[in-house]
Amino acid sequence: MISFNSIRAKITLIFSISIILLVILSYIIFAAHIRLERQSVVAHEMASIKFTFDYYMRTKSIDFTFLESQNFKLIEDKTQKLKMINGLSKKEKSKGFSIFKHRHRTLLFIKTSSNMFVFESMNRTRAPKNVIIISLSILTFLLILYIMIIRSLRPLSKLKNQIKTFSQGNLDIECKSDKKDEIAQVANEFDSAVKKIKELKHSRQLLLRAIMHELKTPIGKGRLVSEMIPNDKQKQRLHSIFERLNMLIDEFAKIEQIESKSFSLSLKPYKMSDVLDASIDMLMLDNAQKHINLEIINDYMLECDFELLSLAIKNLIDNGIKYSSDKKVNIVVDHAIEISNRGSALEEDLQEYFIPFRTKSNGLGLGLYIIKNILDLHQFGFEYTYQDERNYFTIEQSKQVN
Repeated sequence: MISFNSIRAKITLIFSISIILLVILSYIIFAAHIRLERQSVVAHEMASIKFTFDYYMRTKSIDFTFLESQNFKLIEDKTQKLKMINGLSKKEKSKGFSIFKHRHRTLLFIKTSSNMFVFESMNRTRAPKNVIIISLSILTFLLILYIMIIRSLRPLSKLKNQIKTFSQGNLDIECKSDKKDEIAQVANEFDSAVKKIKELKHSRQLLLRAIMHELKTPIGKGRLVSEMIPNDKQKQRLHSIFERLNMLIDEFAKIEQIESKSFSLSLKPYKMSDVLDASIDMLMLDNAQKHINLEIINDYMLECDFELLSLAIKNLIDNGIKYSSDKKVNIVVDHAIEISNRGSALEEDLQEYFIPFRTKSNGLGLGLYIIKNILDLHQFGFEYTYQDERNYFTIEQSKQVN
């Protein structure tokens, strides 16, 4: 079934209908002209024959000059003339003056006292050249116009591919056009926008990398200085703090990659328990069992980017502990992972918490934003419900790995 959703298909349909209507109209005009021309030729022949007949009845002779002037040709070939005369009936021959048709030719038979003559009318119906020329000219114009319009739409396909490439995170595209039509203007504006976005992205990456680099230096120095502290407990605590800061910087680097769409997932099959263990380790809690109640009913396999999914679940557990009334979370692993905490329900719709740097957030407002982006990359589902004074966050993968 032909789809007429595209501009190309609609233009093709319009021109096809226009050409069909042109052909029909030209045929109607052509047929009408031929019919009128034939009527005119017949009327002319009848008038000439009537004059010849009247002249013959008065003078008993033939006005050869008049017949020649009216485009009647005398057939002089005896064999051909005899063949035509033999086709007449005795009655027609006896009249001495007769009009008859022979193979679509109009013939005039005249018999005098001394001879028989056959004249052929050379008047022919002429095709309307002006109608043919005008019709062919319009048809040629429509075809040329159609080709020009279709060719002018070709850059749209290229622009569509460039936009698709751009949406996948590739900014190394160029769609500048030297033409002057509206499509070229759109392509040039898009090309200019891509260049500006590319420059902004580059500037942002340089700024973030510079900030992360500058932060890594004092963290490294702080870890060296902490080694000089004689108290092992204080030393360990400082080590944990600097390790946490270093981990946060790495997380920000991953967030920047995800945000800029330049991150490619490294998907491999993992057990859900292994991902959870990594997430809990990333929290760096002194006593994880005190804050986390873990129940694994079905330790299923799933394909994921281990580091990213661990980061997402870590942020979800961290939020659960931070915003719970008892600083505890329950984690249940069955065919999905469910993280719940005791506390008040979310004040707004869940979608509102996916906005980065929310002004109403106690922190930076990046927790759920990071979680949602990572789960979207994996094409995992994320749901929230509130029951019996508990918040439930559920992560469901599209399919499990056997």
